Amino acid sequence: MPELLSGKTALILGVANKWSIAYAIAKAFTREGAEIVLTYQGERQKMTVEDLANDLKAKQVLSCDVTNDDDLANLSATLKDSTLSAVVHSIAFAKPEDLSGRFIDTSRSGYQLAQDVSAYSLVALSRTTAPLMPNGGSIMALSYLGSVRVVQNYNVMGVAKAALEANVRYLASDLGQFNIRVNAISAGPIKTASARGIKDFSKVLEGVAKIAPLRRNTDPAEVADTAVFLASDLGRGVTGNVIYVDAGFQVMALMSS
Repeated sequence: MPELLSGKTALILGVANKWSIAYAIAKAFTREGAEIVLTYQGERQKMTVEDLANDLKAKQVLSCDVTNDDDLANLSATLKDSTLSAVVHSIAFAKPEDLSGRFIDTSRSGYQLAQDVSAYSLVALSRTTAPLMPNGGSIMALSYLGSVRVVQNYNVMGVAKAALEANVRYLASDLGQFNIRVNAISAGPIKTASARGIKDFSKVLEGVAKIAPLRRNTDPAEVADTAVFLASDLGRGVTGNVIYVDAGFQVMALMSS
């Protein structure tokens, strides 16, 4: 079976542990023959990501805080002799207190933080990495249904994901002339470390499994395989889109008991 990403190099941001979606994507990319570069934020993450990088046989592990312009400049300088084919943005953050209770109680600082880390970072990262993709390529971000529907306790993160998806469309328009495609994958709820920070997240998993057409939750490997498609030549005509990988949950409205 041909390796769909043979000869390609991918930069993947957001690999935090073996349960993260970014790790599943990195594993799938490696399986398909890509060389991968991983990033970490701060010394607390460094050892963990380096251990994961060894398992994945990553080409490089680099420090990068996407909210720091100097870090992004250093990332560009370090990779200046590399040719990227794919960039995966799997980064999001909000204050824990903003992921429970009422959205209306979101603080100004909490709102700005969620937007900066979860949405604007895609703009900054695309501006940094686009020059490293002279042959074109694929930039992708991870989103969630809370961007277009009200999901209890998702709150400020839902608003940030809405901005992220709008960023995808505008970036697709800007970068299409360079044969760089920009898309988002809207994954169903997955039991990741970050998701556990959302109040009553287990109830979301239970509800989705009952209502989704496939009557189950999303497997990280399914999201990863969609990322492979977007990074490969098979996805060469797809840009500016939000692709749902959520067992079909996004199509459902009310169901009778």
